[in-house]
Amino acid sequence: MAPDLLTVMELSGRPTHGASVAPDGRALAHVVDVDGYPRAVQRFLEGARAGTWRPVRLPVDGPVTRVRHSPDGLWLACQVAPYGGDHSQVWVVTTDPGDPQAWRADDDRDGSAELVGWDGTRIQVTAELEDGSGESRLVDPQTLGVEVVDRRAEGRFVDSWGGASLVRVGGRGDRSLRLLWGGEDTALLRPDPGSVTDAAAILDDHRPRRLPSRSGWSERLPPHTSCPSESREGYLRVVIRTDVGGDRQRLALLTVTGRGVSERVLMARPDADVEEFCVSEDGTRAAVLWNVDGGRSELALVELVDGTVHEAIPLPGWVATEPSLSADGSILALTVESPDRDRCVEILDLRTRSWVSQAWVDVEGATRDPQAVLPELLRTTTRDGTEVSSWWHPAQDRPVDGGGPVVIHLHGGPEGQERPGWSHLYPVLLRAGISVCAPNVRGSGGFGRAYSHADDVGLRWRGVDDVEDVVADLVARGLADPDRVACVGWSYGGYLTLSCLAARPGLFAAGASIAGMSDLGTFYATTEPWIARAALPKYGHPVHDAELLRTISPLRLADRIDAPVLLVHGAHDTNVPPSESQQLAEAVQAAGGTARCEIVPDEGHEIVQPARRRAAAELVRDWTLAAFAAAVSPAGAPSRTGRRTGPGHPAPPG
Repeated sequence: MAPDLLTVMELSGRPTHGASVAPDGRALAHVVDVDGYPRAVQRFLEGARAGTWRPVRLPVDGPVTRVRHSPDGLWLACQVAPYGGDHSQVWVVTTDPGDPQAWRADDDRDGSAELVGWDGTRIQVTAELEDGSGESRLVDPQTLGVEVVDRRAEGRFVDSWGGASLVRVGGRGDRSLRLLWGGEDTALLRPDPGSVTDAAAILDDHRPRRLPSRSGWSERLPPHTSCPSESREGYLRVVIRTDVGGDRQRLALLTVTGRGVSERVLMARPDADVEEFCVSEDGTRAAVLWNVDGGRSELALVELVDGTVHEAIPLPGWVATEPSLSADGSILALTVESPDRDRCVEILDLRTRSWVSQAWVDVEGATRDPQAVLPELLRTTTRDGTEVSSWWHPAQDRPVDGGGPVVIHLHGGPEGQERPGWSHLYPVLLRAGISVCAPNVRGSGGFGRAYSHADDVGLRWRGVDDVEDVVADLVARGLADPDRVACVGWSYGGYLTLSCLAARPGLFAAGASIAGMSDLGTFYATTEPWIARAALPKYGHPVHDAELLRTISPLRLADRIDAPVLLVHGAHDTNVPPSESQQLAEAVQAAGGTARCEIVPDEGHEIVQPARRRAAAELVRDWTLAAFAAAVSPAGAPSRTGRRTGPGHPAPPG
């Protein structure tokens, strides 16, 4: 469906997400899921209500994945993935509803381009180049003139202002920021291998400050924007999220001068991570989302002028993401979701601490599942004493006096996290009488730095052990029928699903891998160069660790997979190419097993079109139900032998 054919009726009840609040707080832009690809729309606020809208028209077909207002409110930059693939482009339009023009802001020779934000009137873009390096650029939306700020392996633009720039470097689970200022390239914080510092915002300061030093107070220093750009005179302040020197992500305010960096911790908790934050353009306020209690969200506000932290504001859902503030910090937009409610943009007036009415969205309609049973957080003590938490979603008609059929669902990452938000798969399974258990095995995010590194490289099999122990715990609690347990996962979760099927034959009645890797060696050879480079700290090196990668690749153990396995993959996936699923299906079939591979057209690593998401969920449901039916004879006795649910299964051959 072309964006200019959208109607108010088609928007009603549709999931919305990824809002950007206009600087003056009188409008916002966001993404809306329609029957085709997700599109961007611009909406206008009328007092305490969200009113009229207009589509953002782009001359390219594909899902819009990000939209950002310019600080002057005159432009919208949009990130779009043509034809559902994993390569993105950046386009710019004006915010004038009567202006139909659109310009592409990245180079058509780039492998992919990521929209970062704005530096005044210029767009911040990271271009992924064919050699695997990242190029940080500032693009003028009117002339399309480009200033290359930085180019390096694993380089990603984070922010820039007044001649100072921040660039992220490092692979997954080991990231830091470099400060480019006054012709120098320096580390923003001290080295701390295995730490992650990946989000920051440079404040737009206007007045001189007297800064503390070891000998007392320094002379009054001007902000860096009033000093020569080629010098490191004056000071600049940076709000940053980091776990350097600790186990949890904290929010800190750094003050940088030519003599060094001082840190003031704004918010930190021993039991929670700062998940996301945003800063108002005037530099007075930050909105912070905490990741607490196994994945729920808490909203906090901190005044950057004096460090005051306000009382938490209750959220209208369990999980909130993608915060966006107006320039003066008075209007906040969030994406909010719950297990019974799909993603929806919510608007908070911080002057009154009240949520803005949105008559244009039928929140109680298509975006909510009134029959949903809210999940429970379960905790399993594994064989080595580690605690693994899982979100348990009971089926609506599960047996009262015994265990029923269960799907173990494994998230992507591995440093992703299962949070109690909306799932396109779970309601389909739950309505079919299949309960869902979604564990956060070792390596998951949201539980501290040490936990996220607990499955790195040679520790990869810990995830398999954790899954097996979770299954055993469900059976022991009487929640799962040991002969009707299936394993399903997306991306890395798909890889872990295949690993569990291969390493623990007899444990599962069925499996389904969506966009998962089957051989880490072929994955490294066929994925995008920048993705391969970033994965090294997690999986190992394709040359130096080749034997390890062979050992932990499910493809090498395909003859051990005794459960029917479904493989679903987007045709345009360049993150994990479809060949990963195709080769596993062929290997299982060659060994006499049951495998089916479905390639989804016009989709990439994620399936984003609602109709195709529904079809994929129904395919997983039908596959699982058929396997459960075959796993039990008409007399009710198990027809499969050798299924074991406790620890101690033999490890796969090395």
